[in-house]
Amino acid sequence: MTTGTFILLLIALFVLFIIAKGVRIVQQSEAMIIERLGKYRETLTAGFNIIIPVFDKPREITYRFSRELPNGDKFVQFVKKERIDLRETVYDFPRQNVITKDNVMTEINALLYFQVMDPVKAIYEIENLPMAIEKLTQTTLRNVIGELDLDETLTSRDTINAKLRTILDEASHKWGVKVNRVELQDINPPRDIREAMEKQMRAERDKRAQIIDAEGTKRAVILQAEAVQQKQINEAEGQKQAQVLQAEGDAQARIRRAQGEAEAIRLVTEAIRASNGDPVNYLIAMRYLETLEEMTSGKDNKVIYIPFEATGVLSSVGGIKDMLQMGKNN
Repeated sequence: MTTGTFILLLIALFVLFIIAKGVRIVQQSEAMIIERLGKYRETLTAGFNIIIPVFDKPREITYRFSRELPNGDKFVQFVKKERIDLRETVYDFPRQNVITKDNVMTEINALLYFQVMDPVKAIYEIENLPMAIEKLTQTTLRNVIGELDLDETLTSRDTINAKLRTILDEASHKWGVKVNRVELQDINPPRDIREAMEKQMRAERDKRAQIIDAEGTKRAVILQAEAVQQKQINEAEGQKQAQVLQAEGDAQARIRRAQGEAEAIRLVTEAIRASNGDPVNYLIAMRYLETLEEMTSGKDNKVIYIPFEATGVLSSVGGIKDMLQMGKNN
């Protein structure tokens, strides 16, 4: 190989190297910041892009990676990359101790979801974006929890998440970052506090069980009393209805008997009058005989004294008529 051929080969390799360095293919949802001689020049978007090697150089950004170790701890690693990820990113922060308003030390683990909206600000407005977001989240979390009691901290996760998101979004806006969501994973009070809370919860459950039992007993007694009362009312209503029906039946029977007697008297009167007799004496005599029959009925031996006037009536109906007429004349 001659010297000229070797030189041409070196030139060709150098051109290929320059072309390779000058071509930048950016993936979707990624961006690349290009600096020319240390000064910002442009932002490369997704697709095929060409830069001038040596003069143009991508600016690196720091990324945060974490993983959980077998012992439960979290290992955090910061890596620098040329490409800026524009997708939503989640940061799982390690547990940290915070103090509530009532001076209770509590461990809290938080998740942060954020997205880079302006790559230029994310590069030039903050030195280490992941570290800045992590420290800002920790300090903001301490401030928010410090304004709440332990009970409020345990029962107000949505309120805490909303406050954290609002504060972090306002603070990170100048970094070209939007905080979409903040979630508290775990809130672990000290062991003695947890034991006291468990005792309190058991006491509250026992109290509620006793109250429910007492309410059930009270309700059962009330229902039983109402059932007895309703039974008495129904029985009284039934007796009342039976008495009313019996009274109506007696009245109807008496009316029918009276109607029958009246009809019988009418027929007897018409028959006696047809034979030129006096129906009054006949009726009196018949009533007298019925009364005498009732007096002499029965199994017991009786001694009956019949007055003289009664024997006269029995002997002669005409005599009764005369006596009645004499009484009228007197």
